[in-house]
Amino acid sequence: MPVDQPSPQPPRKPSGVLTRLRNWFLAGAVVAAPLAITLWLMWSVVVLVDTHIVPLIPRAWNPETYLSVELPGLGIITAVIFLTLLGALITNLAGQQALRLGELLLARVPLVRSIYSILKQVVETIASNDSSSFKEAVLVEYPGKGLWVIGFITSRTPDAEVLAQAPDVIGVLVPSSPNPAMGQLVFVTPERIRPLDMPVEKAAKLVISFGIRSADQVEAGLRSVHGK
Repeated sequence: MPVDQPSPQPPRKPSGVLTRLRNWFLAGAVVAAPLAITLWLMWSVVVLVDTHIVPLIPRAWNPETYLSVELPGLGIITAVIFLTLLGALITNLAGQQALRLGELLLARVPLVRSIYSILKQVVETIASNDSSSFKEAVLVEYPGKGLWVIGFITSRTPDAEVLAQAPDVIGVLVPSSPNPAMGQLVFVTPERIRPLDMPVEKAAKLVISFGIRSADQVEAGLRSVHGK
């Protein structure tokens, strides 16, 4: 008589304990990783500012002289106080006259005047609430046909030298992920631009997330972190 063959055993499922431990580990990593990176970046900024600002404080005015301990963030506090006092100084008539005199002196130095003028215009443009720069998000067909990237319009009227070689072009900043403040300036014709019904802040969040998550998901995540 034929001998009965043992029936094949079903594959064993992973241990429930190991699966649960893995899920707990991943959940902890999702919470801890962004928090740790954020704290590390903030601490790096504090250390960087303290390293350059604290040595400039006169010894008699430095609280660390009397406390005999280092005060993290002292450089940032000093910089904020200095900038506030500087702003109060240059908003009055005497301060404005001194600022104009300083700019006239800088204008006589060939290389320095070019650097100062460009940096001043960039800072004033970013700080101005009335400026249209970086306030319009678009899709740009770049770097080739059929390839679309998020961009921020920087100028609808580029310099005359640019328009002489490429009429009707528009200046667009193509940001880099995950830092939308960095990128490449490109000049493209209007037909290679598609307007986005999306605020600049929302488009920037999409760039920051590498496109893995939608801007709405990033916004919802930020609201959950802030408890709103």
